[in-house]
This record gives sequence, C-alpha cells and structure tokens, in this order.
Amino acid sequence: MAAASASASTQCFNSRLPLTDNYHSHPRHGGSSILRLQLSQIPKSLSLSSSSSSIGGAIERKDYHPQRSSFARTVAVRHLVGSVTTTQGLRFAVVVARFNEIITKQLLDGALATFKNYSIQEEDIDVVWVPGSFEIGVAAQRLGSLGRYHAILCIGAVIRGDTTHYDAVANSAASGVLSAGLKSGVPCIFGVLTCDNMEQALNRAGGKSGNKGAETALTARSFIHTSLVSTQAKHHITGSDCIHEKGSLKLHSSLPPSPSLLITNSQQAQTPTLLFPPAKQSVAAIVFGDGHESQLYPLTKRRSQGAIPIAANYRLIDSVVSNCISSNINHIYALTQFNSTSLNSHLSRAYSGVGLGNEGFVEVIAAYQSPGNNGWFQGTADAVRRCLWVLEEYPMTEFLVLPGHHLYRMDYQKLLKAHRDNKAHITVAASIARKLHDPGFGFLDVNSENQVVEFRLKLEGKPVNVVSAKSSRESKDIAQNSMTSMGIYLINRDIMKRLLEEDFPKANEFASEVIPGAISIGMKVQAYGFDGYWEDMRNIEAFYQANMQSTKDADVGYNFYDRESPVYTLRRCLPPTHITDDCVITNSVIGDGCILNGCRIKDTVIGTRTRIGDGAMIEDSVIMGSTIYQLQTEGGEKRKVPIGIGEHTFVRKAIIDKNARIGKNVKIMNKDKAQEADREANGYVIRDGIVVVVRSAVIPDGTIL
Repeated sequence: MAAASASASTQCFNSRLPLTDNYHSHPRHGGSSILRLQLSQIPKSLSLSSSSSSIGGAIERKDYHPQRSSFARTVAVRHLVGSVTTTQGLRFAVVVARFNEIITKQLLDGALATFKNYSIQEEDIDVVWVPGSFEIGVAAQRLGSLGRYHAILCIGAVIRGDTTHYDAVANSAASGVLSAGLKSGVPCIFGVLTCDNMEQALNRAGGKSGNKGAETALTARSFIHTSLVSTQAKHHITGSDCIHEKGSLKLHSSLPPSPSLLITNSQQAQTPTLLFPPAKQSVAAIVFGDGHESQLYPLTKRRSQGAIPIAANYRLIDSVVSNCISSNINHIYALTQFNSTSLNSHLSRAYSGVGLGNEGFVEVIAAYQSPGNNGWFQGTADAVRRCLWVLEEYPMTEFLVLPGHHLYRMDYQKLLKAHRDNKAHITVAASIARKLHDPGFGFLDVNSENQVVEFRLKLEGKPVNVVSAKSSRESKDIAQNSMTSMGIYLINRDIMKRLLEEDFPKANEFASEVIPGAISIGMKVQAYGFDGYWEDMRNIEAFYQANMQSTKDADVGYNFYDRESPVYTLRRCLPPTHITDDCVITNSVIGDGCILNGCRIKDTVIGTRTRIGDGAMIEDSVIMGSTIYQLQTEGGEKRKVPIGIGEHTFVRKAIIDKNARIGKNVKIMNKDKAQEADREANGYVIRDGIVVVVRSAVIPDGTIL
C-alpha cells in the first residue's frame, strides 16, 4: 500500500502546467492578481532566476529532479535518515514583491547569498515574484500546500512615505504570512521590511543596518536545521521505513498519504478544514465589490461600494457573503477593481475560514492586466470572462452572480432549487415588492410559469437608452406580470462559458447585454420572485435610511440580529465601548471601542472607535467612526482638532465618514435647507438634504454647516 501511494505521488508531481499562463502581474495602480497552483499540475523542469526582469509570477528553477522526494506533512510517526548537520536536500521557496523593487531586489540578493554560503543548491530554491505585499500571503499558502518545501521566505517592502494605507498593507502582509504558515503547515518566514522612509529601507536592504533578506534566509535555515535535529532526537530511525538517496535527508510516513491536506485557521483553531473541496460542491458565488454606476460619492472616494461601513460594525459586502455562508455556498470569489484596497483587506482578514465549513473559501480576484489583454475589467461580464480560468478550477455546475453592495437576506438554496426544478439555463432573482423601482438591472415580463418573455432596461445617458429583448421560445401564454431584476443571476456553468466566449464575446455587462442576449436567442430564462426586504443602495438617501432603520425597534428594514442567519464580519478585538454616567442614549446603535463622554445621542448609528466629547448632541445621524485611536503625542492641527466629535457640537441628519475631525462648538444641521451642494473643498457635500462630511475632513471649531 505504501509503495502504491508513493508511486501515485511521484506521478502527480511529474505532470506539467504552464504557470506563466495562470499568473498575471500588473502595475501598482488598479488592483492586484492571484497565483493559483495545483498539486496535480507541477512542471518537470524550470529555471531559477533572481532577476527582476523575469516574467512576473513564474516559478523559476534549474535542473529539477522529479525523483527527489518532497517534504512530507502528515500526522503519522516520521522516520529520518541522512545527515541533519548539512543542508543537502533542503528546499526553499522565496516569494518576492515587485512593489518597491529597488529594495526587494536587494533583499532577495541577500537571501540568495546567505543560502549559497550554507551550500544550499541553486536548484533547491524557487523564486516567485508577485505584484505587492498584499499578494505575498496568498502565494506563500499556495506554494506551501504543494508539499515540496521545507520553508518559504516572504520578502517585501512597505514604506510609509510611498504607500497609502500603510498600516493596512503592513498588517495585511503580516497576517497573510502568518495565515499561510498555519494553513499550509510549512514554516513561512516573515521578511517584509516596514520602514518610515526610503533611507531607512536602503539601510536595512544591504546598507549600514544589514540586510533583512539575508537575516530571513538565515532564520529559515536555522529553523529547519533545529527542527530536524530535534525530530531526529525524538524518533527512532529504522531501515525499512526510510528513504536514503545519496546521503540526503528524506522523510517517509508509516501511514498512506491522505487524499486532502488538513489545515487549521487562526480564528478557528479547533476546526479542521480541507485545502481542496470535494467534487460534490456544485455552486460557486461570484461577488462584485463595485456597482455599475455608483451614486454614493463621496463615500466611494477612497473605497469601493462593498467596503462602505453600515450599522456600526459591518461593511455592505458582509450581507452578501453572509447570505452565501447561511445558504451553504462556501466557494466564493470576490471580483474587485475600483478603490479596492480597503475591500480586499477586509475580505482577506474577515473570511479566512470563518463560517465557511471544511472546504470553503473567500478568494479575492482583483483586476489585472496581462500580455493578452492590457485593459482593466470593462464590466461585470468582461470580468467573469477574463477570470474563467480561475472559476473553472473546481467542478461546479452553476455560478451565482451577485452584486456585493446590496442589503437583503435571501436563502440561495431556494433559488437554486427553483432553477433546477425549472431546468432553466438562467434564473434571475426579481423583487416583487418593488415593482416600480428601477435599480438599473431592468424589468422582467414573465408568463404564468415565471418564464421571462420580455426584458426591458433603461440606460441613462446613452444614445440608445432602452434595451429590449423578447424571447424566441414558444410560450403557451403572454406576459402576465412584471418584476424588477435584482441583478442576481444563477447561470449554468456550460451556458456561462458559451454566452461569454461564443455568443457574446464582446459583451461587457450582464444586465444590458448578456441577459437580454440570452433571452433573444431562445435560452430558457426564469424569474425567481423575492418578496423580502431588499435595498440596492442606489444613492446617499437609500444608504442613510438603511442605517436609520437599523436603530428602530419595529420590524422594518434589514435585521442584523437574526440568530438563524447571522451577519459575519471582521473580528476587530476592540475594547468595550466606554460610556460615562452622564450620557443619554436613545434608540441608537453603538459600535465597539467607542469613547462617549457626557453626550446625548438619539436615533443614531455610532461606528467603531468613535470619540464624542462632553456636551455634544447627535441626532438622526450616521457616524462611521475611526480606523485608529489618535495618539496623545500628536501635535499641530491634528492635536488642535482631534479625530472624533468635539465638545458641545451639534449634529443632525448627517453622515460623518471615517477619521473626520469635528471641532468644538460646531453645528452640522444643513442651515440653508439645501437639497444638493458641493463643498468638498470645505470637507462636506449635501445630498438629498443630508450633510455628508468626507473622510478625514477637518471641520474647525465654531463652524456652522
């Protein structure tokens, strides 16, 4: 049995895959890419190159020998042979970020030089380039899951002076590397350099302060050496269960290999999860973080729609992802493009295994450019078409396409059942309760069997502003009802591929091109009626009202407190909110980690880390909170007007974006009763009569808005 398993493993590692076709690099602006490698598709021979001019993302190696055993990971007793005082037989992968390449190239050179000093052979080192530090953890986890490496070095550079969202990037890199090690079971050594300026970075990349890359390589070599010595001391070495090849160190398990790799997650340490899903999983969700035409500016000035905070503790996209989890759909791909930094960070940190069962994942696929296509995503359909190579990796039978910024609760299993019962090619979820509202996804005219016989869509600002399609299928009766499309589509896998690659290869949008096109060529398109609460966040007024409804006791709006179908989000580990005894709070939602001193709050949503001073009054407002606690040592204007709401300030019917600095004795109440006003240079705008204070704005003491 053991011999058969070993033979199967060797055959698996000898198959081929052109890795450069599965990885795409891109400039620093406009998103990121992903690296996906499969255990069953490893190339026989590659070439090592530490040059920055190599094709981004390709693994490069010299003289790979397929007969060399991989480093086995198993719960079985392990037996060692060979010398543990040398480095012969040890294998390493190095993941390097191209961003700040002037630094990371020097770090890589230092690491390779250190390996050479310890006689680690060139063919035993694989170098993988990724666009930036966000992608390091993803690539490290994939490489670790191959079972070929004793350790993985993660090299990058995050420099405060050159990097927006410095803290988010640095924290994401650190958590990503930690998570990669925990999930893959292979030591991932953190070698991401974090500095305040370029001078510090140069000093730590081979200057007078040493080379962090060299230190990382030394740490990896020492860690593995110590681990092997310890293992040899603990376990008896026998001849029959060992593999000895030219004096190199090998591992062999007394148990047959498991068909799937067992991993654990840092947030669910006691719950084992599988790296690869079973074949029985049949539905994958595709969630879009951006809307087709956002009217939520300035809330979307620095973030995508799905990343907008709501109800104190959540992001808009949490509702959609939570629907998937509650519906037992745990293969979730999030496609992002515009202002995606915040959303990518939230998804990767919030859904790292939590609530996704044994084989689930939430994987971010950011917009990318490639040699074959140098443009960004042109729309929802174009994005899916260009990501089919990723989406087709698992044996799915249907794809569920979802907007990521809508607020609703739906059991997608009921949608799936209706789709299969009707033997439909496409099923479109449609709102019954909001027949007269046009969110931009079109109207469906259906017959008595809910089959779509006609589709109508009004396109604002277009030369031809009406898209209409009639079904060519024979129908027993005429249209009897009209429904509003929710932009939610359940599409059979083969139909999706045919529509995007054969029938409409130039189509950019599902709503205006693919769906009406499918109807017109006679495909069976069904409507699934949904009569629950649904808010598409079409504008600032809709977003404001959704927040206000979360403060009401009445059974209206979206229920964030449903025990049967909870809303998942990021665990922030913040302290409890501190409220002084002279505060008066009525019908409000208070997030974690707030500091409320002697204030009056009524019908208001207070986001995380909000600080409100003595004597302040907040009514009918949304305060999004802060991403940090301000240091008391900060000086200048930041010290003069700290983050939060100052003493004796009055706020009514307003949205205060994150990290805003509202001074003392300020009045925000739309004094002129304006419906619309653009005062962004002064730190605020007015939309639908609601004052919106932009992110990080400074409103000086005594200001009246």
